[in-house]
Amino acid sequence: MVSADVVIGAMSFNTSLKFKVSEELVKQMKEGSVIIDLNVSQGGCFETSQCTDFNNPTYVKHGVVHYCVPNSPALVARTASISMSNILIPILLSISDDGGVNNYIKTSKGFRKGVYIYHGILTNPEIGYLFNIPSKDINLLLAVF
Repeated sequence: MVSADVVIGAMSFNTSLKFKVSEELVKQMKEGSVIIDLNVSQGGCFETSQCTDFNNPTYVKHGVVHYCVPNSPALVARTASISMSNILIPILLSISDDGGVNNYIKTSKGFRKGVYIYHGILTNPEIGYLFNIPSKDINLLLAVF
């Protein structure tokens, strides 16, 4: 990271930060290098991150340019919408081909990982831990429903 020109910080949504880049490490980066923190709205991936906005998107700290705008896709809403459509349309067609959402959850392991509530039961352990709510393994629930 010390020799990088650009460092992008990104972590899965709703996960606790297990690692945060220290201010000491940022101080060692080359002057003029750039940090882009895509998780700034959740506390950031870097100790030096501070929320900015589209009116004043960058600031310099320790000679490193920081870009810490939450929800950056809003800047290019049309492109973001097209990208989302390119992802979602094939999924919706697959759901239709499989005979509905319940069947698709059973046949698509990747889609199943994104299901947080199934038949009114929380299935995401990270959300359960965060809010102290019990959760169940969706694979076990699929055997019942």
